[in-house]
Amino acid sequence: MRYGRTVAVVAALLLTTTACGGGFDDEGGAAQQSSGPADLKVLIASSGDAETKAVTDAAAAWASASGNKATVTPAQDIVQQLGQAFAGSTPPDVFYVDAARFADYASVGALEPYADKVSNLDDFYPNLRQAFTYDGTVYCVPKDTSTLALEINTDLWQKAGLTDADVPTTWDQLTAVAQKIKAKGVVPLAIGDTRDRVGAFLVQNGGWWTSADGKQATADTPANEAALTYVQGLLKGGLAQYPKQLDTGWGGEAFGKGKAAMTIEGNWIKGAMKADFPTVKYTVHELPAGPTGTKGTLSFTQCWGIAAKSRYKDQAIKFVEAMTAADQQLAFATAFGVMPSRQSAQAQYTAKFPEDAPFIAGVAYGHGPVNAPKMDSVLADLDTGLQGLATGSPKAVLQRFDKNAKTALGG
Repeated sequence: MRYGRTVAVVAALLLTTTACGGGFDDEGGAAQQSSGPADLKVLIASSGDAETKAVTDAAAAWASASGNKATVTPAQDIVQQLGQAFAGSTPPDVFYVDAARFADYASVGALEPYADKVSNLDDFYPNLRQAFTYDGTVYCVPKDTSTLALEINTDLWQKAGLTDADVPTTWDQLTAVAQKIKAKGVVPLAIGDTRDRVGAFLVQNGGWWTSADGKQATADTPANEAALTYVQGLLKGGLAQYPKQLDTGWGGEAFGKGKAAMTIEGNWIKGAMKADFPTVKYTVHELPAGPTGTKGTLSFTQCWGIAAKSRYKDQAIKFVEAMTAADQQLAFATAFGVMPSRQSAQAQYTAKFPEDAPFIAGVAYGHGPVNAPKMDSVLADLDTGLQGLATGSPKAVLQRFDKNAKTALGG
């Protein structure tokens, strides 16, 4: 459901900008800075009215206290709008940057690497900082985060004769409970058919698609093959199904409609369940660990990007500091359901939302998306391979990814 659509226009537009020069700091050097009151333009990819209002109100409070202006605009399509703004040399001063898009922007000099100027940078979770690191430099700070967990339908769980003691903490246990659920005529697990869900199993087995620095393709390994083979076994055995097999658009819908007893989704499922399936009772748990006991999940995050061409970089940094202060992050969490990216806010968040403990636990060990530029077509092809995993070859999927990724990464 979330972070599913990719748009190739980013790379094309950004490359157009840099085709005749060395990057965004060309044409006479860095943007002329203004020390006076700023008129910040802020572009956000809002999840809805609640987020738009919360960010607009927080921006207004900062502007009033600091003597600056900050105009918040919710984007219709932030990928396209940012690409066009960068190509036209008219980027907003501050904007959301998805971790899955970050390297595209950083690699062409579109972003100001300001993170080292933010107070207590180490307070942000290390893996979230890594998601916004390019060529060894942390560019921007994460505004919040989401992680995947295991959701269990209480009624269907009990129908299969299962109790709290049966909640799976390993792959073997997941298989065992799935078999018991299937025996009752219920689909055990609905799981999304892309890397944004299946990839969690790679992490649980100590693997990933690329190296930590995003420069090397690392998919074709025994650990990754074992992970995909396990998922394939679930699919072949009828222990797991993709949402489209259940005539649904995503795992949360299949789960909410009672078409599967379990699903693997992020904390955004809370809002969907409350709005669309308010009578369904369910519990949330950390994802089962892999064969070696490794816990693994996927994290999804966005940072507050600052344009390299902004005239108000100093003021923009102060704005970002205000937006990412622990108390402000907790206010955003209450307003529109995200989790804080600062470790210092974890205890307060968990105390206020105890039912989210499994999601927040995953923040510490969650793995971000592939962090490399020009990978859109490679990742789309990977998803196509995963969608055919039930009848395909796990090793072939991994080898194809490595071949394509090596080409995109320049060998």
